[in-house]
Amino acid sequence: MMAWHEPGGKKPNDPWNGKKQGDQGPPDLDEVLSNISKKLGGKFGGGRPGGGNDSGAMKFGGILVAIILLVVWGLSGFYTVREAELGVKLRFGQYAGTVQPGLHWKPTFVDEVTPIDVRTVNSMPTNGFMLTRDENVVRVEMDVQYRISDPYLYMYSVQNPDDTLRQAMDSALRFVVGHTDMDDVLTSGREQVRAETWEEIQKIIDPYNTGLDIVDVNVQQSRPPEEVKGAFDDAISAQEDEQRYIREAEAYAREVEPQARGRVKRVLEDARAYKEKKVLDARGDVARFNQLLPEYLAQPEVTRKRLYLETIEEVYGNSNKVLVDVDGGNNLMYLPLDKIMSGEKRTKTDSNMTQPKRTRSTQSAPINSSGQERNDRFNAGGRN
Repeated sequence: MMAWHEPGGKKPNDPWNGKKQGDQGPPDLDEVLSNISKKLGGKFGGGRPGGGNDSGAMKFGGILVAIILLVVWGLSGFYTVREAELGVKLRFGQYAGTVQPGLHWKPTFVDEVTPIDVRTVNSMPTNGFMLTRDENVVRVEMDVQYRISDPYLYMYSVQNPDDTLRQAMDSALRFVVGHTDMDDVLTSGREQVRAETWEEIQKIIDPYNTGLDIVDVNVQQSRPPEEVKGAFDDAISAQEDEQRYIREAEAYAREVEPQARGRVKRVLEDARAYKEKKVLDARGDVARFNQLLPEYLAQPEVTRKRLYLETIEEVYGNSNKVLVDVDGGNNLMYLPLDKIMSGEKRTKTDSNMTQPKRTRSTQSAPINSSGQERNDRFNAGGRN
């Protein structure tokens, strides 16, 4: 191991060689570079007698340092713009374009790139007491959602675009509420207040070119002052009851109206059926009278009696009381045939379902013995 101190009081390994032993100040830069150049020159064999080796070594050292600095400068120019961002590039302080997402390179100290998030939706709330058109005070809370649409305008068109948007929100909201009645602000007109406020904010910020795009405007809450909140709650409750009654009435109308239309249609159909029945019955009577007319013209007395007997049969057939006049007697016999006739009607109904119905001209019912004789004479005369 080589000793630090050598004979003669010098330090061959001391970079501060030549200095006084008691001097501990900083080394001379030229002397340090000269020593480095000598070492580099000795390694690469570039020495010349008379001190030329020192000059070449210094040049080579400077070139090497420049190369290293150039590599460091080049590597420092690589940068990345994220997917949700756009970069604003300035060249010597002047706008030079917009950088898309990805890996890029820029000359350091020449270009400057500032990434701006253009996809994230930001939220800005505002609230306050405001005077309505009908001179009432309400408290409105609103939230505006926005994002940056133009990074360059956002950075350099306005000094503070977020503050500009906030002031535009307050101004637009107070303007719209000031031109709206309190009931509309609190209840049914909130959607209209929202739409008008959105439009008004857009009108205010467009001339400033803030580079902001409004995504949505939400009126979160609107309420009266706490001192009169109870009265307003009662009024709102009454309005809600009114709307509920209206909805119930509309539901009842939607329920009753189809039923009424159905009844009307049924009555119309019954009327049409009754009309057709009467027309068909009338036509049947006409056809029957047309058939009886030749018989009546041929035998008027017989036909008249026959019609009379058929009518009496039809009338008495619907009666539940039967009186029998016995020849040669003064008493009338009463037969309780109401129950008997009901049973006969059921029997006739069953038989009609299995047998063809007889024509009306052939139906006859004997009433008594004299009636039987008259009926036989009637039939005989009809056949003649």
